[in-house]
Amino acid sequence: MAKTTTQQVKEKSYYDKLNTKLEQKKVPIFWFILSLGIFLALLSFNARISEAHDDALYIEAGYKYVHEFPNYYYTSNAPMYPMFLAILTLIFGTNLIVFKLFSILFFGLGATIFYKAIDKKVPEILKLLAFSFICINYLVLYFASQTFSEPFYLLIQSIFLYYFSKFNFGENPIGTDLKKDWKKWMLLGFLMMILTLAKNILVFGIVAIILFYILKKAYKKAAFVLFSFAIFKLLYEFIKNMIWGKSAIQYQSQMGILLNKDPYDASQGTEDVAGFFGRFFDNCDLYLSKRFFQLLGFMNEDSTNVYSLLAFIVICSVCIGLYYAVKNNNELITFMVLFAGTICFGTFFVLQARWDQPRFIMVHMPALLLGVFYGFYIILSKSRFNQKIIIALICFVVGSMVISSSKRALANIPIVTKNLKGDIYYGYTPDWKNYLQISRWCADSLPKESLVACRKAPMSFVYANGKHFYPIYSVIGKDPQTQQSNPDSALAIFKRNHVTHILIASLRINPKQNTGDVINTIHNIVAPIAQKYPQKLKLVKSIGESETAEVYQINY
Repeated sequence: MAKTTTQQVKEKSYYDKLNTKLEQKKVPIFWFILSLGIFLALLSFNARISEAHDDALYIEAGYKYVHEFPNYYYTSNAPMYPMFLAILTLIFGTNLIVFKLFSILFFGLGATIFYKAIDKKVPEILKLLAFSFICINYLVLYFASQTFSEPFYLLIQSIFLYYFSKFNFGENPIGTDLKKDWKKWMLLGFLMMILTLAKNILVFGIVAIILFYILKKAYKKAAFVLFSFAIFKLLYEFIKNMIWGKSAIQYQSQMGILLNKDPYDASQGTEDVAGFFGRFFDNCDLYLSKRFFQLLGFMNEDSTNVYSLLAFIVICSVCIGLYYAVKNNNELITFMVLFAGTICFGTFFVLQARWDQPRFIMVHMPALLLGVFYGFYIILSKSRFNQKIIIALICFVVGSMVISSSKRALANIPIVTKNLKGDIYYGYTPDWKNYLQISRWCADSLPKESLVACRKAPMSFVYANGKHFYPIYSVIGKDPQTQQSNPDSALAIFKRNHVTHILIASLRINPKQNTGDVINTIHNIVAPIAQKYPQKLKLVKSIGESETAEVYQINY
């Protein structure tokens, strides 16, 4: 017997009832989730530099902005975060704990503003899902106390989303009457320019904004937002060139790396078109089948398995959500999915697959989750039972993240306690402990004018209290036959750059296990020199009984 219309309406109202209850209690729920996030972030506080290098690179760049101004401009990637660290360096010096506390501040403010940006514009249960991801995801919490650019970018992106949402989806949407709304267009253009300074890849975000307006057939708005962005971008480039001059050739360093087949070996040549498409499909597998589910707590974080089918399902799910958002005129979700999706597309296309870092997709996960779950939310809306399924799935996802984050936070407490009490090396594996200790020794024991070549120069800089090291990222003066340095070429390069010492460490390739396999870049430079000119290298310091770190003096 067919169900009556009244019964159908009653079944379909479960969403409304739940969303109404959540709306009524939104203030305490907001403060509970935010407070839980900040509490877990403090328990997860990492008082050390990560082994990933980039966080130390930002700190060193901030120092150089202060002490080498105006002859230094950061070109490795987006320069805005190092500029902010330069301000903190002027006020507090190179203070790692202060830098990290500001990252937690950015995390809390970014989460709050993101919540305000989507409030009342998406179903309440989906809003809480996205907000919960930002506040309690274990990786977000990890970066909340790091000096990577992610917490800073989260804040910048949230501010942009807040104003874009307010101007386009609020009660008084922005129009094409410039006499009335020119200030709004200028603010959007300024924020878009700031986005590209916070992350270079946000150039694709600008494309998404224009695409959104074109999709709405608001061609004038697309032109206005592009023009506004261009004004501030050109103004910034003018000011940059006036202040920094030749040292501000932006993108040169990073673009050169991205165009290479191997980011560490330019001799392999530049990537061709087929190679970039290969990167795209490889990165789709890595980020949408492995990292996506690791971030949700459904896959072991150490897993190296990728599944093309899972990546395909995620892509289809996001597209389905986008389709329903467009169909149902939910402009906020439409924009956020376009924005995140376009940036992910650009990221997957230009980055070498070997990077495989979850932070590249982490910052876009809230928007992707909104897209995926909005599709499910609509498809499963036809019966009360189906509605309960999607609610249960959302609760399962949030619960999984809470469990993952809590376990890591509790495990971190003894580590951060010892770090804050003065044992700054506690928590590192022996290879890193030896490396950082000998870096500190270089600052304390070598002459001030000495320059030490090493594999992780920015990390050495931080733990050596601001002493500069000569960075080695690939084998210099490489002999194509041996894949090691030509000893005469290597020595000539070192002498030309005034290098006085070399730091050789046994940094593990597998960070969780001592397999004997180490990062051998420096070894492949030193071995040919030691073989041909043993008298030119003198051991001056060794630290560690195993996985040792050693410093050699070069006698030219």
